[in-house]
Parts: sequence; C-alpha cells; structure tokens
Amino acid sequence: MFDSIRNNSKILMGLLFLLVIPSFVLFGMEGYSRFEDKGAVVAKVDGQKINQSEWDAAHQAEVERIRASMPNLDPKLLDSAEARYATLDRLVNDRVIARASEKQLLVTSDQRLARYLQQDPSIAGLRGADGKLDMERYRQLAASQGMTPEMLEARVRRDLSNQQVLAGLQGSVFATQRQTDMALDAYLQRREIQVKRWTSADFATKVEVSDADLQRFYQDNPDRFRSVENVDIEYLVLDVGALQAKIELPEQDLKTYYEQNLQRLAGQEQRRASHILINAAKDLPVADKQKARAKAEGLLAAVRKAPKTFAEAARKNSDDSGSAARGGDLDFFARGAMVKPFEDAAFALEKGQISDIVESDFGFHIIQLTDIKLPQVPSFESMRPQLASDLRKQQAQRQFAELAETFSNSVYEQSDSLTPVAEKLKLTLQKAQGVTRTPAVGGNSVLANPKLLQAVFSDDAIAKRRNTAAVEVASNTLVSARIVNHRPATVLPFQEVKADVRRLLTQSKSSELAKAEGQARLASWKADPGQAPLGIALTVSRDQAPTQPQAVIDAALRADPAKLPALVGVDLGLQGYAVVRVNKIVTRPEATAQQAEQSRQQFARLWGQAESQAYLDSLKSTFKVQIFAEKPKKLSMLSAEKP
Repeated sequence: MFDSIRNNSKILMGLLFLLVIPSFVLFGMEGYSRFEDKGAVVAKVDGQKINQSEWDAAHQAEVERIRASMPNLDPKLLDSAEARYATLDRLVNDRVIARASEKQLLVTSDQRLARYLQQDPSIAGLRGADGKLDMERYRQLAASQGMTPEMLEARVRRDLSNQQVLAGLQGSVFATQRQTDMALDAYLQRREIQVKRWTSADFATKVEVSDADLQRFYQDNPDRFRSVENVDIEYLVLDVGALQAKIELPEQDLKTYYEQNLQRLAGQEQRRASHILINAAKDLPVADKQKARAKAEGLLAAVRKAPKTFAEAARKNSDDSGSAARGGDLDFFARGAMVKPFEDAAFALEKGQISDIVESDFGFHIIQLTDIKLPQVPSFESMRPQLASDLRKQQAQRQFAELAETFSNSVYEQSDSLTPVAEKLKLTLQKAQGVTRTPAVGGNSVLANPKLLQAVFSDDAIAKRRNTAAVEVASNTLVSARIVNHRPATVLPFQEVKADVRRLLTQSKSSELAKAEGQARLASWKADPGQAPLGIALTVSRDQAPTQPQAVIDAALRADPAKLPALVGVDLGLQGYAVVRVNKIVTRPEATAQQAEQSRQQFARLWGQAESQAYLDSLKSTFKVQIFAEKPKKLSMLSAEKP
C-alpha cells in the first residue's frame, strides 16, 4: 500500500493541490480577512488609518484613567457620544503630532531618556539603598502596563520626541506686561450693577393646576418621571482575605517557618563607630589627593598611639561637619546604611579597634568601632501570632495564584450559572438587590467598582443573563457576577409620581409668571428709568466669588460699555427672572509686582496654548486629516456658535 502511494506521489500531490487550494481561497482567505479586519475606518492622518477597534481601545483606556481618579462619576457621562468623540479627537491629535515628529526628524537621545527615567517618581522609588535600580520591580512596573521594560522605554522615548513638536512653540511665547494688562483688563473688567429679582417661589400661590393639566404635563415629559435602571445579581468573590481565613496551620509548619526565618526575625547586627574624614573628591588632582592621604596617615598614627584622643582629634580635624561636633560619632548603623568601603571596614573591626586608612568617594576615613549591638532572637511563643499571620498570607497568595486562572476560565466556560464555580472552589455565592450603573457612595466596595458595573450592565450580561468575565476589582481580588433580575428604566405610573408632577408643573408655571412680571417691569422702566426701584449697588466680575446667579453676571458683562447705564433682562429659567441695571465700569485695583508677574506668566501660558492649537490645526491641514465618524449634535452646535 505504501509503495503504491510512494510510486504515485506526484498524482496525489496534484489531487491535494486541487482540493486544498480552492478551499483555502474560498474559506481560508475569508477567515484571514476577518482576522485582519479591525472595524471600520473612523479617521485618516496622512493616509494612515485609525480603525474602530483602535478608537474603542483608546476610549476604554481613557475611561479607566478617569474612573481611577473620579470613582463616583456617572459612567453614562463617560460612554456618551460626546465623550467618545473627544477621545477620537485626542487620538487624531496624537497621530498628527507623531507624524510631525517623524517628518521633522525629532529624536530623543539615550542620555535624555535616561535622565527622564531617573527623575520619574514611579521609577525613582524602585531604587535600593545602594542607588541601584531593582530590575525585578522595574519589570513588574512595566508588566502592570502590559509591556516589557524595553517597550516601556520605547514608548517614553517616542513620547519625549513627540513633545518636542509643540514644546519649542510654547516655550518661545513671550507676553509683555502691556499686552497682559490689556487682555486681563478686558476679561476681568468690573462693573457696578443693581438687581431686581422675581423668584418662582413668589408666584407659587398664584398657580392653579387641574388634574388634566397634571396628566398633560406628565405625558409631555415622560423622561422626567422614569425609574432608575437596576438589577438584582448574584456574585462570587475570589480574594486572598477569604482564602486566608480558611487556612489551618499545623504546629510543625509554624516551628519550621520560625527556624527558617530566625535571622530575619532577629534583625540585623548593628555597629556604632566614630570616624575622622579628610575630604578628597574623586576628581581631585593627584598631588592634592596624596597630600590629603598624608594628613590622614599622620592622624592615624597619632590616634593609634593615644586611642582616647580619637574624639578630640575628630573635633579638630574631621571634614565631616555633622559628626565632628560629636567627636566623630555616627551612632548605630546596620549593613546597607554606609558606603561599601566604610561598611566593610567597620564590620571587620573588633570593639575599640581603629581601622587603617579607608578610601571612599568622600575621601579618607579613620574609623574607631565603639560598640556592637547583636540582634535579639525572639522566642517562638512571642512570635507565634505574627508567624501564623505571615504564613497564612503566603499560603493564601499561592492559592490565589493557583485558583485565579481556574476561576476566570470556569465563570466563562459555565456562563449560565455561578453555582458550579462556587461549589468547585468552595466559595460563597452572594446576592445583592437594586444595583445601579452608578457606584453607590459608601456602599459595598466590591459592587462599587466601575469596571465590574460596566461588565454587569453590558448588553451580553443583560440580554443573555451570562456570567460576567472575572473582573479584578482590587489587588488579588476577582469578582464575577450574573444578573438574576433586570428592571429597565421605565416611566413610573402617574399615581405614583403625581406629587412630583404637581411640584414640577407648579414650579414651571411659577417661573413663567415671574418672567412675565419681570419683562413687563423692564419695558415700563426702559420707558421711564427713574421709576426703577432697584437694589443696592454691588460690583461684579469674573474673578470674584459670585454673589448673583452666573446668568446675571454674564448679562451685566455683555452690556455695551458705550451705552451705560443700561437696563437688561435676564431669564433665570426655573429660578425666575431678573432686571439688571449696569451703572458703570469700576477700575480694577492695581496689582502688586508679584501679582503682575504671575498674571503675565499665566497669560503667556494661555497664549502659548492658543498658538499651539493654531499650529496643530495647520498640521492637520498639512497631513490631510479626515474624520469619518459623525460628530455629535451637541458638539456640532458648539462649533457653529464659535465666532
């Protein structure tokens, strides 16, 4: 049989070619295309595409960043069309700046990258007592951001290069004091006004509403009487704390752990020493360095002849001003506290012994060991509670690491119920009712996690009642939840909200009466300004704490300064109506020299930002930016209102 196959191998290869290649063309290429498809193209920068998937990923990252800083923010605001479009706009800007950086050949040198990383607080904190970077913790820092150290450094290098595109423009802006004063005098202008207000509450007793009016208002404003969407859920929590409580420790395990950690529990040996330092920097000329050594050797010979004079010699001759006043005393220190040559010498001495000349980066030392403090070994019984806590914590950490993958896989594979997972891992199935999309302030910390709530209220979890994916809500804490009952936001029955309908309708009609009264008075006072019984005069501006509604201040500052005094009407919405008499412009108090300089610097920064935005707009034109995603109506309206 195998001979037959071997003899006819060419025929079989041809047959396979005819069978396999068409199937690859028909199915394989389609699958490959699907794999490569990253969604619709939402924008282009210099011909480079930005796909829907990139936009989604960027927005998700932005949402998580904002939620981390503002956990109580309504998630709906972050998922609005306006918020998503703002993310796309930032993504486009980043691509434009990156292309400009490439075109302008802006690069970041290794020296600048190293200097930046050394100054970064998150990385500086990873350095040990010897100043060296803890590479393991550095790798963990990079891994927490889904990167290797090399990828992290490449990203920082790219960001630093991109920053150069606008940095030069922003740094070159200079504003004179005259320019600053002209701009601020206009923006922070102060005006004297008098105000007469008619509040809605003043007209509430004049409002009469019938049941028919209430029904009509209720039907015309259904969104104002909706219940809050909420769900009842069951959920599982896998965390180190719960695992730790279940761990039982045999006595022998505690004793073994005690014996293995005796040195750590006892602490480090400490030594007390005094020293005489003769300064000699590393870059000191050879002749000067030899002179410093000769001085140190002379002092060494003297104190060895008369050890009791060491303290006096240190006071008179040591260049270490901090310890010289104490006779050279450095108090107790453990290993790692001193530079290595000094430490090695100090820990090699016997009590009372004086060292040879010890050279370090600071110069030449003469060391006298004055005391030794040996570590105290605590008893097993005294350490039992701490030993048990440490050992439970370690074992719980190992268990969590072993169970985390099982937990994550199980809630996904058995997605229609959490009970099998609870039984398999011996976890308690917990329940919660009335959970909403917005985290409850001061509520259950697990259920207040925005990432978990986003998963619970996903379309898949609501429509198909599937388990959410395992969500990490805190360090070493995974949660999966499943909706048991979903109550969508619905218009509440009229009888249930009748009191709210009456209150809102009364408020609406009261504000209409207040507005009508205010407009009538405004018309009569414009005809005869002397009859206007307005309130006391007060000064308003943009830089003072508002004593009036913002709408009143805005209206007063918009009044034409060439036509003062002037009467203007201000619609305050549900709060009523106001008539404002703008009397005159009030001179701003003269700023101190310090205030003037601060104002000039702030104005220069704002000017720099404006220049940068203008330059960025020109770069967008140069790189032929195209945004295909539809701009939300609110943003379109705001753009249209700009002068």
